[in-house]
Amino acid sequence: MNTVLLLIIGIPIIEIYLFIKIGTQIGAFNTICLIFLTAIIGVAYARHEGFNTLKSGISGLMKNEIPIYEIISGATLAFAALLLILPGFATDTLGILLVFPYSRKLFIKYFSRNYHKNKKTPKEKNFIEGEYKDIDDEK
Repeated sequence: MNTVLLLIIGIPIIEIYLFIKIGTQIGAFNTICLIFLTAIIGVAYARHEGFNTLKSGISGLMKNEIPIYEIISGATLAFAALLLILPGFATDTLGILLVFPYSRKLFIKYFSRNYHKNKKTPKEKNFIEGEYKDIDDEK
């Protein structure tokens, strides 16, 4: 089954299940307030971490270094902010984990390691061998 289709179907099912379970424990109004509270606080903290990442990237550029980690971290923070805006407890949990620098670094390291494992390099290099000769138009 396609992974995207599985996520499109699976995430709302998980979120609805968590809404029902948490709503029965703390009440409907408290559940709705908790969803808004996690979204507001999470996005504010993601913004703060985004500015820290931007500062770190600019200082890396000042040292003539390519801020690759900062670029990946910024994209991860944008994804975390999106997850925090979406209503739900599972997406908020993942978003909060991506906002904190230590857990974000672990996620980036895990996925970059898996990317290098899955990247298939050809055993043979594709070279085209040939000869060439300079031909002068005047002769």
